[in-house]
Amino acid sequence: MLETDVVVIGAGQAGLSSGYHLRSSGLDFAVLDANPAPGGAWQHRWPTLRMATVHGIFDLPGMRFTPPSPDEPAADAVPAYFAAFEREFGIDVQRPVAVTAVRNARDGRLLVESGNSTWAARALINATGTWTRPFVPYYPGQETFHGRQLHTAHYRGPAEFAGKRVVVVGGGTSAVQLLVEIAEVAAATSWVTRRPPVFRDGPFTPDYGREVVAKVEARVRAGLPPGSIASATELSWTPQLLEARERGLLLRRPMFDRIVPDGVQWRDGAAQDVDVILWCTGFRPALDHLAPLRLRGPRGGIVVDGTRVTADPRIHLVGYGPSASTVGANRAGRAAVRELRALLAAPAPV
Repeated sequence: MLETDVVVIGAGQAGLSSGYHLRSSGLDFAVLDANPAPGGAWQHRWPTLRMATVHGIFDLPGMRFTPPSPDEPAADAVPAYFAAFEREFGIDVQRPVAVTAVRNARDGRLLVESGNSTWAARALINATGTWTRPFVPYYPGQETFHGRQLHTAHYRGPAEFAGKRVVVVGGGTSAVQLLVEIAEVAAATSWVTRRPPVFRDGPFTPDYGREVVAKVEARVRAGLPPGSIASATELSWTPQLLEARERGLLLRRPMFDRIVPDGVQWRDGAAQDVDVILWCTGFRPALDHLAPLRLRGPRGGIVVDGTRVTADPRIHLVGYGPSASTVGANRAGRAAVRELRALLAAPAPV
């Protein structure tokens, strides 16, 4: 049994920010990460995702992110930055450590279980993100499809789609980026979404960013599953997408009604033969290890106030809901540590 004040689960942007602020908090802490190396989910991004097409990386606290070449793969550049941050501030991340469950101990502490090791902690910062929980919706006939189905999380580049007929499902940035990449080599591409996509002509101002975060925050305060910052954000007209529009690649169709062995079919009977369905349908928070704590409410989500779980103030979800962005995760890490420091300094109730 390993004892500490705070366990941080996850060493992406949210976990490293939390670790940075814990260093000066006076609290003992351990940072656990399931990945084999620094970089969080960024180390798993597809090789063709370049820094030129990344939304932007916000600086971790105390260390500026110097933008690399626009052509450098994000899966190389961001993990290198995270690794340098860990070295610079002496954040000893224990990896690979996959947390399997968090339970209540009889003495009021939390038991964080992983393989043959268990940490007994007075508080927990969960920063596990979403990458390990890709979401694929079910459509009738899905199991009969003779072609290939894959999710964004398993995309490794356009070469494997050469000569294929591909339908890309989803209305987010990843969907349109991959659609444009694949169109260069595929025999045919099509794009389907549940709702008409909304493109933004103006800049992404701080006011607009706050508006997006507020939408997600309202959901978690109401006890609903949070959705994602990306799903609440409009698409931006980049030079790449303006060119794709001119080429006719962004002709969106409504969502198909069912999947048939050789393709997809709409409610009106229209059908399309396809070889591959690429599901760019987002992710869900990776929170299964918290299930023994029974934190979810009747509406399917975990109610949080800022980052603090309202049902259990010992637990903070950083990088969840409104803090699931690079800038949001930094601020949330600082706020979570401040609250936990006050909580753990208070005398125990008699």
